[in-house]
Amino acid sequence: MLLLVFPSFVSAEVYKWVEPNGVVSYSNIAPPADQDFQVLKFPCYAADPKCRSVSWEKVPLNTQAFQNEISSAAQYNAVEESLIRAIIHAESAYQVDAQSPKGAQGLMQLMPATQQELAVTDPFDARLNIDGGTRYLSDLLLEFNGDIDLAAAAYNAGSGAVRKYGGIPPYEETREYVRRVRILYRRYQKVIG
Repeated sequence: MLLLVFPSFVSAEVYKWVEPNGVVSYSNIAPPADQDFQVLKFPCYAADPKCRSVSWEKVPLNTQAFQNEISSAAQYNAVEESLIRAIIHAESAYQVDAQSPKGAQGLMQLMPATQQELAVTDPFDARLNIDGGTRYLSDLLLEFNGDIDLAAAAYNAGSGAVRKYGGIPPYEETREYVRRVRILYRRYQKVIG
């Protein structure tokens, strides 16, 4: 029900408190400091079907978080910072400790097998996760001749699925993920360059 009330939040924090008259209130704005309240978090991971109603054209962008880590990974792997930020935003909304229901972990939501392939020893270490995720993304861009939609589809569903279907697989989650990344990438390009 809260997702219907607060549909535009990605990794939203919602405050819950009880008014003096006994009414339970929810808001995205913190209540006064003298009010007892709970913070409810609603993460929005790439695989979460509840996140499909989010307006990706309007969610606030994050151009400051992990600036050194992203810049370094972008330069070393020859991947645009705006694309790395779009993937991080779509995957975890910049939550270092993100864990998806499917087992993906960290900022760039690396699956355990991918972590092992990339020698990412701690998926919750921002630098290691961003470095590994960006190396993986760079490999996918090479595999799919720089096609960002196909690389994003492979990041979500695996390169085997993209090759099998000769393009974006007909999976609802993957199609939504590619759409989300495309929007975020375009928006980050406008502000980052």
